[in-house]
Amino acid sequence: MIELGFIHGRFQLFHNDHLQYALLAKEQCKKLIVGITSPENATLIREEVDPHRSEAAANPFTYYERYEMIRLALLEAGIKREAFEIVPYPIERPEILYNYVPLSATSFFTIYDKWGYEKLHRLGELGYGTVVLFDDREKKMCSTDIRQKIVDGEDWKQMVPNAVYEYILANNLTDKVKQILQKK
Repeated sequence: MIELGFIHGRFQLFHNDHLQYALLAKEQCKKLIVGITSPENATLIREEVDPHRSEAAANPFTYYERYEMIRLALLEAGIKREAFEIVPYPIERPEILYNYVPLSATSFFTIYDKWGYEKLHRLGELGYGTVVLFDDREKKMCSTDIRQKIVDGEDWKQMVPNAVYEYILANNLTDKVKQILQKK
């Protein structure tokens, strides 16, 4: 078993496929670090490989809101708090990533597109061990679709862990999503 593993993503909102990704990685390591990419205003750094990720409409949630969604979902899934950490992970600035996740950690990947291959390449070049959990698997759900369902008033509850759903409702984040997406 790997001592220290990590996953990363924007998690603009943390949905069931993200939870599956985290659980698959956690099965293979003693401790899991979850890196939240674009921890600051993502519109400041444009990624040519995936320009959508830097749009305001694709980034309605703050780092703290995403942190809480992930923390609550992992606890609800039965992962003990001491078995995971959540950190900022500015993948857009690879030269500073070692400040957040030690090079001794192994990065677990799910690859759906060119951006996934780009991240795999970047982290491999930095010296991180890498494990691809699955490659070119069709995405069953994406945060963009869930955010649009929120705006359209459609049901999205079954697409996210219950703890995430409750957190979003309790903090009126559906209003925030609607406001940001209706500006685009």
